Amino acid sequence: MFELTPYSTRRSVYDPFNLFNDFFGTSANSIAELRTDITDNGDSFVLEADLPGFKKDDIKIDLENDRLTISATRRSEHEENKSGCIRRERHFGTFERSFDVSGIDTQGIKAAYTDGVLTLTLPKRPELVPDNRSINID
Repeated sequence: MFELTPYSTRRSVYDPFNLFNDFFGTSANSIAELRTDITDNGDSFVLEADLPGFKKDDIKIDLENDRLTISATRRSEHEENKSGCIRRERHFGTFERSFDVSGIDTQGIKAAYTDGVLTLTLPKRPELVPDNRSINID
């Protein structure tokens, strides 16, 4: 399972009522992070990421070298019209999470998004068996 080591989580969330907690690192925004479960199914891993409230078009999955990055962007419907807003707890911004997929057959990765859960099936690379043989001397 060490093939799917998560990299750091990056989020860009605006919450004007939580500036004090953000400064001291005790923000309630931690609920807005991209939470994932990873299951080992023997020949593959299944990664499930909670992305409630996102549209499929707002989710992006990139693969660069041995790094798989999931990012999702939520735009605020009330960004221009802030009058009348007393408290805003629904977060908006960009949420991103990266994973090391060096032990994964990247050509066979499959993704599905249903009911706010992104499911990635990540097939494992077959183990390379070393070539053991004797070599004759001429």
